[in-house]
Amino acid sequence: MSGACIIAAARGWIGTPYVHQAGIRGAGSDCLGLVRGVWREVYGAEPEAIPAYSMDWSEPQGEELLWAAALRHLKPKSVGQASTGDVLLFRMRDGAVAKHLGILSSAGCGARFIHAYSRRGVVESPLSAPWQRRIVACFEFPKEVI
Repeated sequence: MSGACIIAAARGWIGTPYVHQAGIRGAGSDCLGLVRGVWREVYGAEPEAIPAYSMDWSEPQGEELLWAAALRHLKPKSVGQASTGDVLLFRMRDGAVAKHLGILSSAGCGARFIHAYSRRGVVESPLSAPWQRRIVACFEFPKEVI
């Protein structure tokens, strides 16, 4: 699927309020719900059911559950090769599990990404140096889903 198609779908979610575990455009979404919602809009049905999850994800156990799920359905690529439409995985603090996702909407100088952020909802933000330092993985959506 083209990056432009992914970005267009993601931008349709901007302004959706932040709601933990939700993924309904215009009604409520968290960062995973945004990626899931874009998947549904572009490909149709989601590839797997998502179990309930807490706001701390799997931090107490130290399990990289979000990373593992991304590896099951998205194509990993080098962070240095990220392009528009790719999913970025962030570690919010050193030593913690990766638990935030965003979709790269503009690469290069002035890079930006779309994500659902607590107390802000779905927004398009500059991929500033503090955000860039938190990126731990990059994935592209599949070209097609069989």
